[in-house]
Parts: sequence; C-alpha cells; structure tokens
Amino acid sequence: MEVVIQQLVNGLFLGSIYALLALGYTMVYGIIKLINFAHGEIYMLGGFMGYFFINKLSLGFFPALILSMVGAAVIGVVIEFLAYRPLRKSTRIAALITAIGVSFLLQNGMIYWLGPEKKSFPQAIEFKNYQLGFIQISNIQVLILVISLVLMIALQLIVKKTKMGKAMRAVSVDADAAQLMGINVNRTISFTFALGSALAAAAGMLIGLYYNSIDPMMGVVPGLKSFVAAVLGGIGIIPGAALGGFVIGLLETITIALGFSDYKDAVVYALLIIILLIRPAGILGKNIKEKV
Repeated sequence: MEVVIQQLVNGLFLGSIYALLALGYTMVYGIIKLINFAHGEIYMLGGFMGYFFINKLSLGFFPALILSMVGAAVIGVVIEFLAYRPLRKSTRIAALITAIGVSFLLQNGMIYWLGPEKKSFPQAIEFKNYQLGFIQISNIQVLILVISLVLMIALQLIVKKTKMGKAMRAVSVDADAAQLMGINVNRTISFTFALGSALAAAAGMLIGLYYNSIDPMMGVVPGLKSFVAAVLGGIGIIPGAALGGFVIGLLETITIALGFSDYKDAVVYALLIIILLIRPAGILGKNIKEKV
C-alpha cells in the first residue's frame, strides 16, 4: 500500500507534465481543428534549448526556462506560418500528414545536428529529498508541480480575461464570423501556437531536469500520451486537457506500482480506445450534432 501511495504522488508530478503538453494539443485543435503531431518535438526542442542556455551560456534555471519558452513560441509561430497556414483551406488529412512530416523533420534534424545520443541535462538546481511519513518527495518534483500549476492558471487567465483570449474563444467558435467582427484571425492562431509551444518547452525543460537526460526522440511517447490526455479530458476544452494529463500520469504510475511497468504505455493507449468507444467527446466534452 505504501508503494501504491508513493506512486500516486509521483503520478501527480508526471501528470502535470502531460497536462502542459495536452494544453497545446487542445488549444490548437480548438482553434483550427488540427492535431499538431509536431507538438512533442517542440517539447524536445524546449529541453535542448534549456540544455544550451544552462550548459553553454551558464544561465540559471529560471532565466533559461523563460528563454526556452520564448524560443519555442517563435518556433511554433514559424511552423504555423510555413507549414499549416498554406493548408488551412485544404482537407484535414493534408494538414495531418503535414504535421507528421514536420514532426519527422524536427526529430531527424536534431539527430543530424547533435547526434542520436542521450545528453546529460545539467543539474541547475541542487537535488534534495524530503520525507513526509513514508512518502518521499524531491524539491525537483515540487518545482515541477508548482511551475506547471502556475502556467496552467496563467493560461486560464489569458484565455478568460484578456482581449487576445476573447479573440481565441471567438475564432474557436466561428473563424469567419470573428473576422467579420474585426478580429485578426491569423494573428490569433499564431498567438495560440506560441502559447502552446511555450508550455511544451517548459515541460521539456522540467522533464530534462527531473530525469537528468534529453535526446532527440524524447518527445515521441510523451507527445502521444499527451494527445491521449487531451482526448480523454475533451479535446478543445482547456480544463479537460489539464484533467486528462493528471489522469494519464496517475494511471501510468499506478500501473508501475502494481508490477506491470512493461505495459504502462499499452494501458494508456487502451484507455484511448475505451474512451473513444464509450465517450468520444471526453470527460468534460459534450456531444454536438452536426448537419450533414
């Protein structure tokens, strides 16, 4: 029982990473109905940018985190402008294939440039363990959870309280009507990509700090699991993505605690199949009838 409770605690920290990634998926889908499968690679680039800023420029963790988020936001906007904007009026399958192509381009570009080997992420923050009864928590885990919650709250405030957030919500409902009301749709979509990419970069840096390693393929599995989290919570719904991330994190660590660590990925993908069969709209989603 103690092991299960410890793994549940670990699941909260892992789930916060999945939640940050899932938010990027769900925001982009909510705006342009695109599953951005290159999102996991932005997460990977965030980890590498953090590695560069800390290791090569000798910056502290928090300045490196901010710069990585800014750099990833710029990359996200460039990807949207070059790869997705020209296909906005095309079929969804064309945009989906392009997203997969961008993902492979970023993966293999990093492998060509830096090599396929794992790199040791610099420990910019001294590791400390705290014992709370039989539960063991590290300062890195607390940092991950706090930063993730702060970023999620900040995102919610941006979406609900700012002018650009109102524009995002308007475009997600009806882009043509929003444009007629004077909203710059292209700028709003670019801003959405920038926000999602910044959150992914933060997740990449945090996971690099936690596991002390990064590599060019590190975004593949977390990216897919975060997509499952977005679908589980209700894709296109921001609180649903956050909820789905925490559920996936807890499910994964419970599977490990029960002695089925080899099947932790399979359990997550099995959950995706089940949720699509039972409740396709997700936990917080609503079934919407469409006219044919």
